[in-house]
Parts: sequence; structure tokens; C-alpha cells
Amino acid sequence: MNQTVTRALDLLIALQDGARALDECAERLGVHKSTVLRLLQTLEAQRFVTHDAQHRYRLGSRLFELSGAALAQRDVRETARPHLERLNEQTGQTVHLAAYESGDVVYIDKLEARTGIRMYSRVGLRAPLHATAVAKVLLADQPVSARREIAERIEYTPFTAQTITDPAAFLASLEQVHSDGFAFDTGEHESFINCIAAPIRDGSGAVVAAASVSVPTMSLSADEVRALLPTLLTAVDAASADLGWTPRPAA
Repeated sequence: MNQTVTRALDLLIALQDGARALDECAERLGVHKSTVLRLLQTLEAQRFVTHDAQHRYRLGSRLFELSGAALAQRDVRETARPHLERLNEQTGQTVHLAAYESGDVVYIDKLEARTGIRMYSRVGLRAPLHATAVAKVLLADQPVSARREIAERIEYTPFTAQTITDPAAFLASLEQVHSDGFAFDTGEHESFINCIAAPIRDGSGAVVAAASVSVPTMSLSADEVRALLPTLLTAVDAASADLGWTPRPAA
């Protein structure tokens, strides 16, 4: 790699830990101050670095723009895929990835169960908003006012005896999901299927997708499906980290 480019990159890496004076930068790179100053001036002209009144240099706004663009260009399906494949291998069950698009929750990826039992769902199919764990996860991230609007316009088709059939109960379930950080669907859409879902977040912390594990009751009980939660959370947290998400430390 061109030496000047290498030094410029090393300089930016050196500044990631905080502001540094010219002398510190030169010492870090092991080159003369005049060389480092020319690099800093070039980088500052393009807003990659900036300096304060004490002539201490720090990372500039152009890097924030580039990092935001890089994260925006990461496709959630592509990014999540290896983690969902691992989840599928570990559980042996059907794994879904869903996103909220224009008022609908849509399956955007699916890995079939390794047990030979196939589910009706498919990529591109809409998931019922009131009767699926992935939909609850995605809608629970919406502002409270948006949740209310969504709850009022849903047609509460009673798929099974467990299906939520009124707005108040639906809003209560979303509030619980928002608090818990995951959702269960215990036979609400299909009486013989239990499902657990959790969010995938981007660098801003927004929920951009929901991943789930769906299991026929003949394979695992509802409690056994719930026991898969730690494995699911490991997968979604890893996918979220790849999208730039950093969890906030516990208070």
C-alpha cells in the first residue's frame, strides 16, 4: 500500500482513542512532525480530522458520515444470514427473518427445520400482525401512538383459540414485548406451532428485523421452546453487532 495512505490510515486509527497533539501523533507514527502536519492538514481539508484551540487533533465529521453510510449499506438479510444458519443448526428448527414494510410484516428469509417438518410460511409472505411473534417484536419498537393506530386498524381474525382478538389486549402484549425484549406466540396463529422471536437492531438501536424459531408442538413443548431464548438472543445480538449496534451498559 502507498506509504502516505498507510500513514494517513494509521493516523486516523491513532485518533480513535481521543484527541492528540501534533507531537503525540508524530511519536505514535514514528515520523517527523512536518510529515504528520502535512497529513493532518490534508485530512482536515476533507473533514476527516479537526483541531481545537489547543491544536489537539481529533476525528472529524466526514468519518461519521462515512460510518453512517457504511452501516446503511449493510443488508440486514445478508448480515443476519450466517447467524441464522448457526441458529438453525443449533436448534434444528425453522428459523424466520421478518421486517416491517409499509404497514405489513413480511418474511424476508427462512431456513427450514432439519427435522423434515416444513411450515407453510415462505419468503415474501405477510405475517398476521396480531398473531405472530415476529410481528409483535417489530411493532413493539414503534412509538406508542403508532402502536395505537396499528391496533385500531387490524382485522382481528381468530386463527386459533389463543389468538388475540381485540386492540386493548394486543396493545398490552406489545407493551410486554417492549419491556421484555422478545416475544412468544403460543399457538396464536397455528394451534400446533409455538414460536419465539427477538429483535435485530441497527447502529442507531432501531429494530430493523425480527428473527424467530418456530417449532411444532409434536417436537417441543411450549416450555422447551421458551428455553431456546438464550440461543436466539445470542444470534440476534451477533447480527445486531454486525449492523453496528452496541448495547448500552446496564444502569
